Amino acid sequence: MGSSSFNHNLSRILPETFITTTERRWFFAMASIIGIMMAVVVLTSATHMLHPPSDVETIDPTTLHLQGEFVENNLGPAVEDDGSVSVRMLAEQYMWVPACVKVPSDTTVRFRLTSADVVHGFFVGETNTNAMVVPGFITEVLSKFPHSQEYKMPCDEFCGFGHHAMAARVVVVPKNDFDNLSPEERMSCGAQ
Repeated sequence: MGSSSFNHNLSRILPETFITTTERRWFFAMASIIGIMMAVVVLTSATHMLHPPSDVETIDPTTLHLQGEFVENNLGPAVEDDGSVSVRMLAEQYMWVPACVKVPSDTTVRFRLTSADVVHGFFVGETNTNAMVVPGFITEVLSKFPHSQEYKMPCDEFCGFGHHAMAARVVVVPKNDFDNLSPEERMSCGAQ
């Protein structure tokens, strides 16, 4: 009985030429799939202009507090000459300056950010507003908040031992209320 079952199993072995042909087919099928995927990535990058930004703004992180747009009295929300709203913020270990800003609802807000020390992450919770804030560079992010609400803004890039406590707030107020606020009130989120 043992000898006949051994012979029976030998008769079920496929010929080497069949196995080699099948392996070659699978190899070319997988190589074709990988080639198609690589071609899609290259073509998409070329046609949709996916490349690193080239219009990078730089700034000297050692003189942020002394001159330029990130001096202390320029920080926070501001209505620009063209009527748009900009928020300038500075990231430092382990805080955002200012720690709370008020912005108008249903208005495009331009956040201009930089870091004085290490890489930080700018993230406004419950929105798709997310960017890295790198020392020596100015990060610009546009965001629009549809209705009045308070958003938490934690640093989402590990920046040291105090990282867990680095957070700020964005308070969205009705546009009419925002227009009536003084510059100091736009950076104060105490009793409302």
